[in-house]
Amino acid sequence: MNSRYETVIGLEVHVQLNTRTKIFCGCSTVFGAEPNTQVCPVCLGLPGALPVFNKKAFEFAIKVAIALGCEIQKVVKFDRKNYYYPDLPKNFQISQYDMPIAFNGSINIKTSADKIKKIGVTRAHLEEDAGKLIHDENKPFSYVDLNRTGTPLLEIVSEPEMFSSDEAYEYLTKLKQIIKYLDVSDCNMEEGSLRCDANISLRKKGEDKLGTKVEIKNLNSFKAVRDSLLFEVERQRDKLDSEESIIQETRLWNENKNVTESMRVKEDAHDYRYFPEPDLVPFEIDAKIVEQMRQNMSELPSEKKERFLARYELEEKDVDFLILEKEIADYFEEVISEYNNSKSVCNWIRGEILMHLKEKSVGIKELNVLPGVLAGIIKMTDDGILSRLSAKEVLAVHIDTGRSPDEIVEKKGLKQVSDTGELEKIVLAAIAENSKSVSDYKDGKTNALSFLVGQVMKKSKGKANPKVAGDLLKNKMGDN
Repeated sequence: MNSRYETVIGLEVHVQLNTRTKIFCGCSTVFGAEPNTQVCPVCLGLPGALPVFNKKAFEFAIKVAIALGCEIQKVVKFDRKNYYYPDLPKNFQISQYDMPIAFNGSINIKTSADKIKKIGVTRAHLEEDAGKLIHDENKPFSYVDLNRTGTPLLEIVSEPEMFSSDEAYEYLTKLKQIIKYLDVSDCNMEEGSLRCDANISLRKKGEDKLGTKVEIKNLNSFKAVRDSLLFEVERQRDKLDSEESIIQETRLWNENKNVTESMRVKEDAHDYRYFPEPDLVPFEIDAKIVEQMRQNMSELPSEKKERFLARYELEEKDVDFLILEKEIADYFEEVISEYNNSKSVCNWIRGEILMHLKEKSVGIKELNVLPGVLAGIIKMTDDGILSRLSAKEVLAVHIDTGRSPDEIVEKKGLKQVSDTGELEKIVLAAIAENSKSVSDYKDGKTNALSFLVGQVMKKSKGKANPKVAGDLLKNKMGDN
């Protein structure tokens, strides 16, 4: 980017809370039901229908506020945010304006310079979701599905303190990690349970005043967030270089064309004509309840990282991988409880287990490799019963068939040969057939030994213990 300018980014993240019912009524929030089957007079905004606040949504919001180090509002007040969308049946949204449930928090991210940077969280407020418009290019109209209307959302707004698309990506990754650890949302972007709008502006380096802000919507993946920000930096830089004005507007990200496109001129707060929600009485938050929730909080990612580093003697990059998802971290500790070799277990999870997870596009629970099963395979490998190659085969067959590792090893004859008597004939044959490599080894070319071990492995069809084979080769070549 042109060095004359500094990029300033703030993010607005909408988290769909995984309550069983909507925020102000008893309708189900289950994803994927037939359109317009999960609605009632309350979420449709019919005359005379009165909202009732969902206690579980309140508790989930408090948990997130505690995890982000936020101050928590003493009084909860809701407001009406007035605007018209075809999928907003009431023509207003119940939200929070001047008194968000939480404010003044932060998230620590790691920058490209490998330094820790604190990104401020301005506010977190509760609101209800709108419905969904479904467009068909072949028809002159759109469909409206109101099942999502009234689903509880927690909007988390950052300070404009990110200066690159990479920092924005890191912030989102950390935020998603925290929310999933708290188990308040599945954060599934494909189903819309985590959505992000990015605000970006450019200013001349050394200036304190922010440039004109542009909001980017339609970001359905972290990659889309990063790519759209990179494009928008270039677009705004070119306009500023040409002495053109930046318009405060909302733009959509077109993933097919890799460009942002103008959607509408951006509204300000006064455009929404906020006023207190008359059908929901403000109420005080009991400080004792908040403190009790704080005491009962599950271990957060930062705490887990600190504990893993102290207990398991792993490198930081390994710990960062293990704790990225709570399910993986828990699985690691379950395997460790069966076979206490943290480095071997970590390597197998980072290697073979991750490969199978990606191939099958499933989570660790759906892979159906019990911790004891993986522990047994790793132990057989470390003990020299299985070669690494055979162990990988055992794991793959177990995943595909569910058969026990012992049965697979027995039926396929995969046990590694470590008996020197059995290996001696193969070793002598390898020496006899590769006289040049033998000479090279005796001349000090140590890599020749690796070649000879490979020949022994080939002749034994992968069953030879490579360490025993190497020791035998050195012994026999020393006798010649």
